[in-house]
Amino acid sequence: MSAPHALAAEAGAAILRSGGNAIEAGIAVASTLSVVYPHMNGLGGDGFWLISDGDAHTVRGLAAAGPSGRHYSAALFHERGLREIPFRGGLSALTVPGAVGGWGAAFGFSKDRWRGCKSWSDLLESAYCYAATGFRLSPNQSHTLTRFGNELRQQPGFAAQYMPGGEIMPTGRLWSQRALAQTLGTLAENGAEAFYHGPLAWQMAKGLKAAGSLLTEADLRAFEPRWVEPVRTAFGIGEAINMPPPTQGVASLMILALLNRVGLNSGDHLGAELIHNTVEITKLAFKYRDQLIADPDFGDVDIASLLNPDFLDDCAREIHPLMAMPLPPIGLAKGDTVWFGVVDGQGRMVSVIQSLKFRHAASSPASMCGDMA
Repeated sequence: MSAPHALAAEAGAAILRSGGNAIEAGIAVASTLSVVYPHMNGLGGDGFWLISDGDAHTVRGLAAAGPSGRHYSAALFHERGLREIPFRGGLSALTVPGAVGGWGAAFGFSKDRWRGCKSWSDLLESAYCYAATGFRLSPNQSHTLTRFGNELRQQPGFAAQYMPGGEIMPTGRLWSQRALAQTLGTLAENGAEAFYHGPLAWQMAKGLKAAGSLLTEADLRAFEPRWVEPVRTAFGIGEAINMPPPTQGVASLMILALLNRVGLNSGDHLGAELIHNTVEITKLAFKYRDQLIADPDFGDVDIASLLNPDFLDDCAREIHPLMAMPLPPIGLAKGDTVWFGVVDGQGRMVSVIQSLKFRHAASSPASMCGDMA
């Protein structure tokens, strides 16, 4: 069990100790993280799951990233004199949040294929309790509030939720989130589908409209997570597995495959040679990522060509041990993402990324979703 917050890791471990499987523990971790680590992930974000039966040949991908709302288009932003999607504000909340739908799809798979024994409400219990009764603020969250609080306090509803009394909360402060607890209570009672249908969806759509977003209740109702075939490449003595587009998982696999070619096992792993090669390989992989990786709903993505051994051999020859390539305009952004992993007693595994926002590479339009919890 590995998670970026101890309370989330303990929530998952408790499910494992009581007989739950890796997916059930993963849902407990995911939901708890959305409460105790709100500056990095939440109910308003997306999720991507790799699920293994314990055999590398049976890894499945679950893409729980919502599409742009039907009223959004590139023309909409052009007409408003915008050259890119705003980073904040109502128009930035343009995609359906998929994380909760991903929990529901994973839960269904656990019941059908792994004979999961836990109830849905069992898995959301820790998240609900921490939202309702509170938890001690982590140093990371307090630091983030200190860094961005003044910038964000003007956003509707932010200060009331995250800055009680208008002040930055210090590390160790006991903090509860009653509205989020109410949302989680509704989900625990009615299932993941309650996020996309019924009174809760109506309330979210109403709030989005008031904030200036064009997402609608119909957009929420139309969302369905997707089961996808993961992407693979040889790495070391084994195999690396990641998600296909619209994620940038292919770029990660390119980096690992190229590291294989320039030599992972030679020299100091903290030395200049490996660091130089890693930086240069990342530049190269990101260049191809930005040129070719796109939302498959809006363009053909030739994944196989990027992981073709001959192409990778040619790329490896571009890495010079004594020269640095120019840095491409890769537009590095601040991260709003968590990763966690769970292995159960039968060797079944989940590897999960959960976010506050997800940008579809070169989609129409690129997507972003802010936390709506």
